[in-house]
Amino acid sequence: MKRLVLAVLAAAAFQGAALADTVKIGVIGPFSGPFALQGKNFKAGIDAYMAMHGTAIGDDTVEIIYRDVPKADPAQSKALAQELVVKEGVQYLAGFYFTPDAMAAAPLLEQANVPMVIMNAATSAIVTKSPLVVRTSFTIWQTVTPTAQVAFEDGTRKIITVVSDYAPGHDAEKAFQAGFEKAGGTIVEQLRLPMATNDFSPIMQRIKDSGAEGLFVFLPSGPPTLGFVKAYNENGLNKAGIKFYAPGDLTQESDLPALGDAALGLRTTFHYSIAHDSSENTAFVAAARKAIGNPAELSFPSVGAFDGMHVIYKMIEATGGEADAQKAVDAVKGLSWASPRGPVSIDAESRHITQNIYLREVSKAEDGSYINKELRTFEKQGDPGLAAAK
Repeated sequence: MKRLVLAVLAAAAFQGAALADTVKIGVIGPFSGPFALQGKNFKAGIDAYMAMHGTAIGDDTVEIIYRDVPKADPAQSKALAQELVVKEGVQYLAGFYFTPDAMAAAPLLEQANVPMVIMNAATSAIVTKSPLVVRTSFTIWQTVTPTAQVAFEDGTRKIITVVSDYAPGHDAEKAFQAGFEKAGGTIVEQLRLPMATNDFSPIMQRIKDSGAEGLFVFLPSGPPTLGFVKAYNENGLNKAGIKFYAPGDLTQESDLPALGDAALGLRTTFHYSIAHDSSENTAFVAAARKAIGNPAELSFPSVGAFDGMHVIYKMIEATGGEADAQKAVDAVKGLSWASPRGPVSIDAESRHITQNIYLREVSKAEDGSYINKELRTFEKQGDPGLAAAK
């Protein structure tokens, strides 16, 4: 059966090469269910890029085909990737909000002659699963390593870590622990929560009882992050002086109106803020807000999708619209450009994005809206997780 699937994938790849007038891009993500807002942001970023740059590349026209994986489901993701390649004849796979979904589809790429552009999934090891994987989002190690530095510089010496019990959560736990202990801090306790956890009150009591001066938390952005930050405030951890450290998933812009003034002062480290001050970001935010419809729903997955489309367009240009996955990937190794998030590049060896990471604080803008105001820049950050995984 495995040989039959591979043979069909190879035949589909050959057929895709012959029909290059339309270049199809298959995007897998959560377009329904509890994480549907993140899929909506994928689409907003893609629509914004195509609105700004057109749908034609030379003689070829770009077509996007979406497939829905409402929550992390590796088997479904793999099946949909096969369907997109075999039945739809896509030349590129993209999207992938959750790490397990990307991991499941990666083994198909070489036989199918299809590159994969990761627009969100943030585990370092994904790029090692195939030479045809390129990342335009971020990794947990990349965004969390500066968090540990900030925590120690704040004078915090004892931390409890709280993470979701799946690969990105494990990465977050290891990245923070490595950085914080290297600086001289102590991890007093480590908690791993099932991904389906939505009642965080018992966790808040554990944090209080731990004797920690601060907490580090990582959860998948969406309902869990909103619930955790609310519980942090409602259970008095903020008033008790237990400092809050997290990557930017915990204060994504789409959650800030619901958190309100309770979120003010929360600091996170991340690769993107909608409030980033640049002409590229001003243009992007205007186009993406128009695409998403409700400006308050715009969040960070949109920029990963926007830049993912930039990389795919460069791949299509380099191959003349033909199906040649290795040539496409080789063409973007070392590619650099001015992203809405700041200067970025694709590392020629790892195929992972190098970018600035920003320390941000939840603040109020002049118009009364809540923003992640950038306070400090950690320039040209690669992915420490790749070295740690070896």
